[in-house]
Amino acid sequence: MYKRQGVKGSPPVKAFSGRPLHGSVITAAMPDVMCSLETFVTDLTLWQGSLFFLPQHQNKRRQKNNMNFWNTFAALFSNFGALTWQMVVMWGIGALLIYLAIVKKMEPSLLLPMGFGAILVNLPASGAITQGDTVGPISALFEAGMSNELFPLLLFIGIGAMIDFGPLLEKPWLMLFGAAAQFGIFFTLFLAGFFFDMKDAASIAVIGAADGPTAIFVANTLKSQYLGAIMVAAYSYMALVPIVQPPVIRLLTTQKERRIRMPYEKGNVTQLTKILFPVVVTVVAGLVAPASVALVGFLMFGNLLRECGVLNSLSETAQNVLANLITLLLGLTVAGQMTADKFVRPDTLLIMALGLVAFIFDTAGGVLFAKLVNLFLPEGKKLNPMIGAAGISAFPMSGRVVNKMGLAEDNQNFLLMYSISVNVSGQIASVLAGGLILSLMV
Repeated sequence: MYKRQGVKGSPPVKAFSGRPLHGSVITAAMPDVMCSLETFVTDLTLWQGSLFFLPQHQNKRRQKNNMNFWNTFAALFSNFGALTWQMVVMWGIGALLIYLAIVKKMEPSLLLPMGFGAILVNLPASGAITQGDTVGPISALFEAGMSNELFPLLLFIGIGAMIDFGPLLEKPWLMLFGAAAQFGIFFTLFLAGFFFDMKDAASIAVIGAADGPTAIFVANTLKSQYLGAIMVAAYSYMALVPIVQPPVIRLLTTQKERRIRMPYEKGNVTQLTKILFPVVVTVVAGLVAPASVALVGFLMFGNLLRECGVLNSLSETAQNVLANLITLLLGLTVAGQMTADKFVRPDTLLIMALGLVAFIFDTAGGVLFAKLVNLFLPEGKKLNPMIGAAGISAFPMSGRVVNKMGLAEDNQNFLLMYSISVNVSGQIASVLAGGLILSLMV
């Protein structure tokens, strides 16, 4: 039996039976079974109080302090209980987007922040998004720049400043191919109407334009609940143009058609024409589809910065700093809508599938329209049908893909000027198609 006299004024000390460890700890006083962390904390605190024979008021204070410490320590790991498998799936999707951005170099300025943001917002009780009354920074960014469509419109200024409409103005008839390549949007609108309400169906259909900012603008204006999935699909298919388009083009054309040469004769476009073009397009678009004025207007304003000749520094800033910064913010803010409860569900897979359908039928629409035109053209004047596929808005990737395919069939078949011109027309046509859909739905 091991006994020790208590301090004067303290309660009677219970004798402990057992062997003292290092002269202080009585092993017999340790609990045999600990059912939980809380039980262990309580027992440990009481045991420490009796061990050092503190006066009653000091003993209680020490017990309270120890309980607070251990409860705080336990709270650090409480979030593990809130973790769900859907969140882990979103981590995987975020990691995939980061991989595509870094390793495959697919739209890295957008997919990298989107992938990291997808992980960030899918942590339990993440402080990056609004939780209860606490507003998260990504949610605040969304309200400031996405709920009012500001970020996509600012990005359009940068895109407009990058585009040279000169080759298209030399051969304005190429605009017809850009218009034909929007067929997939309206076909998918009809198809998606069987699965979603019309506003969501319209938002999903615009994925086929392969134009991320237009898809975001339309989906956000129509208040689609699938903004995150639409954003991922639109930019993913833009990056996958070199994979998706060639099989569709080969399926719809013969080798003889792919080898048709189209000698390019450079025309002459005056500076005045280049300045007037964005103004005229904006006015016409506003009269035909008023809902498209913001989209077309900001795109054309960016092009006016490029062509006016007196704001070169602003044009360069719009093309580089502004476009890159807004793309970064777009990736993060859209990732805020990629929470597990909104993204990990069957609807998302259906949206990705419908987006692919829209993309394929856009490509097919452009190619088939070129083949139709060839029926009325004499030998020696026929068009290479592949240029019709460049009518989607994935600028300049689609134009380059068509040129590469032409060179693969015939190393002297240079289609770049034609394919890029059609690609530029597709940029305008996709914006007009988005505005037309808004006019029909709003």
